[in-house]
Amino acid sequence: MFHPLPVYVGLRYVRARSHKFFVSFITWVSVIGVCIGVAALIVILSVMNGFEGELRDRLLSLSSHARIAPAPGSSENLFELAARAQKVPGVVGAAPYIEVQALALHTPEMLPVVLRGIDPGIEGTVTDLARAVTSGSLAALTPASNRVILGSVVAQRLGVASGDTVTLLVPSIGPGGAPAPRLRQFRVAGTFEVGLQDHDGVLMLASLADVRAVLPAGSRKGSVHVRFDDALAAPARAAALRAALPVGTVVRDWTQDHANYFRAIRIEKTMMSLILLLIVAVAAFNIVAMLVMVVTDKRTDIAILRTLGAAPRRVMGVFATQGLVIGWCGVLAGVVLGVAMARNVTPIVAFLERTFGFEIMDSSVYYITSIPSVLEWRHVAWIGGAAFLLTALATVYPALRAAHVAPAEALRYE
Repeated sequence: MFHPLPVYVGLRYVRARSHKFFVSFITWVSVIGVCIGVAALIVILSVMNGFEGELRDRLLSLSSHARIAPAPGSSENLFELAARAQKVPGVVGAAPYIEVQALALHTPEMLPVVLRGIDPGIEGTVTDLARAVTSGSLAALTPASNRVILGSVVAQRLGVASGDTVTLLVPSIGPGGAPAPRLRQFRVAGTFEVGLQDHDGVLMLASLADVRAVLPAGSRKGSVHVRFDDALAAPARAAALRAALPVGTVVRDWTQDHANYFRAIRIEKTMMSLILLLIVAVAAFNIVAMLVMVVTDKRTDIAILRTLGAAPRRVMGVFATQGLVIGWCGVLAGVVLGVAMARNVTPIVAFLERTFGFEIMDSSVYYITSIPSVLEWRHVAWIGGAAFLLTALATVYPALRAAHVAPAEALRYE
């Protein structure tokens, strides 16, 4: 079978390393280093994707995909806005809600909380919330019932359980501008647990009518809670929603409300990727060192090729082929290993915990007790591409050095 000369000779050099122990050792170190670096990058980014998805799901379980606030001075009430939003394609639920800052009292404990008024009877807006309720039911939050469902951490700190009463102090301003706090007693109808301090440690749920009754007469507090058919399409859905509502209506999607969380995760992923790419870079330097030693060892072969008429670029091709084969074998092995590990993180972690007798995500410390993993092929593609590029660049200097070997100088003492 016909082979181009650089490819044929380069592959011969790759296969003929066994009798050169040190060069062979450096070769295997290079392959293993590239493999480990690529696999580690794939696994760690997959785990970070999993944690990002877990955080997103927990945040959105009690948060809206988008919030609608009436334009200042608008006469349209929240129920009218919700009805108009419900007609926009992609919206699966829209309902008014009210949030107020309050102080919860249950002798002798006091705790600042957020009191949220919801309407559990509106379909499509409380599906995730209903799954988060651990005791009681959202159906208990009927108008004029004065019942609340507490976050699990709030209930623990106040020392209350279902059937106990909690007094809420809601700050407000009287007609003369003086503080006029309003007090109302609520009965605990149950608890919920999402697994985020932002919800479990501060949030209390009550009927929309009961929360409105606590506010001063004429208060126009409140927004519309909107859920879409696809949470990840929230920015585009919010833009369509904004266009369908009156001018001046404020629409904010969850990517704006929780931007800091996900910006921090993106920065962490970027820095982790750069740090782990250094492993591949070190392995690429090993390829450079190995090829330089091979060039030195093969000076006579290079001189013979040149005297037989091989152009410098063909000599470059020989050593570029050798370096690319070694580097790309490591990259391909790393991709296969990384994908296999990323897809089996849960059983691997369970095996390690059983073998070494420890819990990686201690349930007494962390809300998330398992290590999630979400493999994204675009990440695999750019990791493989970056590693291919680094290993290709590693062949440039040794190949140029081989091309500049002078035949007469190399053969003088042979």
